Amino acid sequence: MNDFLAVVIVLIIILVSVILHELMHGVVAYWLGDKTAKYAGRLTLNPIKHIDPYMSILVPVLLYIIGAPVFGGAKPVPVDSRNLKWKEWGMAIVAIAGPLTNLLLAFIAFVIGHFTGLIYGKGGEIPMFISTEFVFVNLGFTVFNLIPIPPLDGSRVLYAIAPDNIRRVISLTEKYGLIIVYVLIFVFSQPFALFFSNCINGILNAFYAIV
Repeated sequence: MNDFLAVVIVLIIILVSVILHELMHGVVAYWLGDKTAKYAGRLTLNPIKHIDPYMSILVPVLLYIIGAPVFGGAKPVPVDSRNLKWKEWGMAIVAIAGPLTNLLLAFIAFVIGHFTGLIYGKGGEIPMFISTEFVFVNLGFTVFNLIPIPPLDGSRVLYAIAPDNIRRVISLTEKYGLIIVYVLIFVFSQPFALFFSNCINGILNAFYAIV
C-alpha cells in the first residue's frame, strides 16, 4: 500500500472519529437540557460543521506521517452550562461523552478486527491497516481529550470533582490552555509521545483481557 493511500485512509478515520466525538457532546448536552448545539447546527454528521482545519486535519496527519501517536480535535460544540441539569456535573457528563465515544469506537473496531482476524492480516493489507488505524486513532483521541488541561474534556471532569482551589487554577488557565497543550506537543514531544504510547498500550491490554 502506497503512502498516499495510507494518509487518505487515516484522514477519513480521523474525520469520522472527531465528528462523532463532537456530535456526542452536543447530543448529551441536548439530553441534559441545553439546546445551544442544536441551534448552532451542530447536531449533524455534516463534516463542514465540525472540522477544524488545523486540529482535525493538519496536526493528526502530520503526527501520523512522522510516526507519532495520532490525536487531534474539532471545533468545540457550544454548550451553555447554565442550561444543563446538575450544572458542573452535567458539564462533566457532556465532556466525558466525547472521549467515551472514541473509546467505544476503538473497542468495537478491536472486537470486529479480533474476531474476524482483520487486525492480524487475515483479510489482506488494506483491511488490516483500516482496522488497526481505526483502533489506534480513536484511542489517541480518547487519551488526548482526557488530559485535564482546559479546554480539553478532562479539565471539565476534573473541575466537577476538584476542590475550590483547584477549580480556581483551572479557571485561570482556561485562556492559556491551548498554548500549554501545544507546548506539551511540540516542546516536550518525546515524553509526551511516551506517555501517549503507554496509555494506549494499557487500554489495548485491557481490550485483549476482555476478549
